[in-house]
Amino acid sequence: MPSMKAHRQDSAPPNRRVPRRDGDLLFDADLSDLPQAMRWREWMGRVEAAIFAAPSPVTRDALTKLVGRDCNFDDLICDIRDDLRPRPYDLVLVAGGYQLRTKPRYADAIRVLNNDARAAGPPALTPTELLTVTAIAYLQPATRAELSRLAGKEISRDVIGRLKGLDLIAAGPRAPTPGAPYAYVTTRKFLEVFGLASLRDLPDIERLEDEGLLERPQPEADLDAVLFAEEEDLKEHWE
Repeated sequence: MPSMKAHRQDSAPPNRRVPRRDGDLLFDADLSDLPQAMRWREWMGRVEAAIFAAPSPVTRDALTKLVGRDCNFDDLICDIRDDLRPRPYDLVLVAGGYQLRTKPRYADAIRVLNNDARAAGPPALTPTELLTVTAIAYLQPATRAELSRLAGKEISRDVIGRLKGLDLIAAGPRAPTPGAPYAYVTTRKFLEVFGLASLRDLPDIERLEDEGLLERPQPEADLDAVLFAEEEDLKEHWE
């Protein structure tokens, strides 16, 4: 049993809320009648259960509806993570919400059963697909022509279709260029599968190359130069 911050609080919340009725459910978020330690443990259970049952990441705003107004939500999340430390899954912040994910070292055990269970992480992608979705993440919105220039070869409609089918990218605004082609953006699912809370968490290009996740196309292109040139071009295009 971890040392909980709740134990350091001596008194019950002074401002008890009237239990609210959500549909036919009378829900008491404050739990003021419980001793502090039991209240804290119940809040932890509610938040963990809600995240466990959700098909997608659950936002902080949604989860705070399950606990009392005097609950320090950040401390609660820390205690849940401490509880999960010996378990085969973690509580992570992805795509703007919280989600339970199996730890990477159990990926092989999950795959060996071949029962449609899926370990956390991105789907299997070809080098061209990975380069394309990565470029879109950094340059978005980006057209297929812009992606082709970056890759040094044509990015086919099949590649775009495959990434759209996986819900990693979506059509964004039409570019203000001849023919008004669609520009593509990444999706919430992209953040989920790559374990990113937001696009601000994208790693730098050097790290991707060091980890072998971003292979330079043949003939080899100066990826950094192309990326930064594209950023400037896009700013000019979209201003």
